[in-house]
Amino acid sequence: MNYGNIKFIDTADGEGVRVSLFVSGCRNHCPGCFNQDTWDFDFGKEFTEVEENEILEGCNKEYISGLTILGGEPFEEENQKVIVELIKKFKEKFPKKTLWMYTGYILDKDLLSGQRKYVEGVTGLILDSIDVLVDGPFILAERNLSLKFRGSNNQRILDKEKIKELRNA
Repeated sequence: MNYGNIKFIDTADGEGVRVSLFVSGCRNHCPGCFNQDTWDFDFGKEFTEVEENEILEGCNKEYISGLTILGGEPFEEENQKVIVELIKKFKEKFPKKTLWMYTGYILDKDLLSGQRKYVEGVTGLILDSIDVLVDGPFILAERNLSLKFRGSNNQRILDKEKIKELRNA
């Protein structure tokens, strides 16, 4: 997996001050996307144990509320297999800090068992770990600059309970 950027102080992509990982690779190609460079799976640099350790060290600051993973698209199959390992380590090391993820896919249409972006043994573990999921494609016609933590009216901010509810529906 490649990544486009790591922000060690980010206040735009979740509550509080966060560390944010922008993964590379996205098949959604939403018109008006703010991060089109990361559509390319080869964009940026290879994500290695070095970057993983830098992220975990960055999260080990008292003022950091948690980790945000966005992109590109974290739920592309290729990315999930790497991300799940980072998430496991993050949750083990920082059980009281939050994990936010952004996806252009829709939880209850794309990410559940048997659906198009579900990776057996991986996607469920990721979903179990997320505290907040912002889902849905960016739709330029529904762009709304007054929204907090999302770009268009169709996108949802789902907390852990709502994620669980939609997974069990």
